[in-house]
Amino acid sequence: MSARQETTTSRLDDAARAGWLYYVAGNTQEEIATKMGISRQSAQRLVSLSVSEGLVKVRLDHPIGRCMDLAERLRHRYGLELSEVVPSDPASTSSTLGLAEAGAAEIERCLKSAEPTIVAIGTGRTLKAAIEQLQPMECPHHKVVSLTGNIAPDGSAAFYNVIFNVADTVKARSFPMPLPVFASSASERELLHAQPMIAATLDLAARASTTFVGVGHLDDDAPLLLDGFITRDEQLELARSGAVGEICGWVYDAEGRLIDGPTNARVASAPIPTRENGVVIALAMGRRKAAAIRAALTSRLINGLITDEATATLLLA
Repeated sequence: MSARQETTTSRLDDAARAGWLYYVAGNTQEEIATKMGISRQSAQRLVSLSVSEGLVKVRLDHPIGRCMDLAERLRHRYGLELSEVVPSDPASTSSTLGLAEAGAAEIERCLKSAEPTIVAIGTGRTLKAAIEQLQPMECPHHKVVSLTGNIAPDGSAAFYNVIFNVADTVKARSFPMPLPVFASSASERELLHAQPMIAATLDLAARASTTFVGVGHLDDDAPLLLDGFITRDEQLELARSGAVGEICGWVYDAEGRLIDGPTNARVASAPIPTRENGVVIALAMGRRKAAAIRAALTSRLINGLITDEATATLLLA
């Protein structure tokens, strides 16, 4: 055996010992340093080496192991292209906790592709929280297109439209939808969509290979209602029509069928991209959204889901 091989073997022996002391015997890195007669920094490096070299196998138990099981069951039940489940915090009332971080990681993974790609982005509180978690990147070869208009009912910029946040963070070419979220009428929407610049943006959205959307419920505190996009009378009418959820303003029933009615006739958003040529990933969690998420999954309005374990359990019940 050469001197180099002996050194490598000796270092792996040390790494294995450090890994055993840390993961099995429960020693701190400082205690390992003392027992092995090395510095704390060296102990830390050896513990890391024991994992990177596969010398230590870590079994994932609850809650992460259960999350992985739930994700696989969701994938199988609904035929998903992507399924990720994050742990739930029973004491939290947040609708974005964990999803923002997981969503950001998936967006970053998508944008790290060396091949030019088109990414479509919806709107909503959860997506906004995810975008805020993105790490700065240089992605000039990608295109990011908004599915929704960026003008609120009062003429101001829509607060939860995130296309500009994405563009600033990842330095990709961005294509906003310079429209109101809802047109005043169906005829106005048709007129707006016929404009060359808008038509080009709609075509780009239709060709997206990866799409990220939020899912809204349509109860008394529906996001569309709270944000002023629909009136209370319209919300009640939608409820009577069997509406359970919306994606980018497109309202659907418990079977995931778009509802014929005054709101869908006025939605200026791009149609949800086809699932045949790409993945449409929803970031959504919560008991109040469960029916909306289930309907979107069943009808394959979406074929990817990032949610939490409590919601996943409801979806699998």
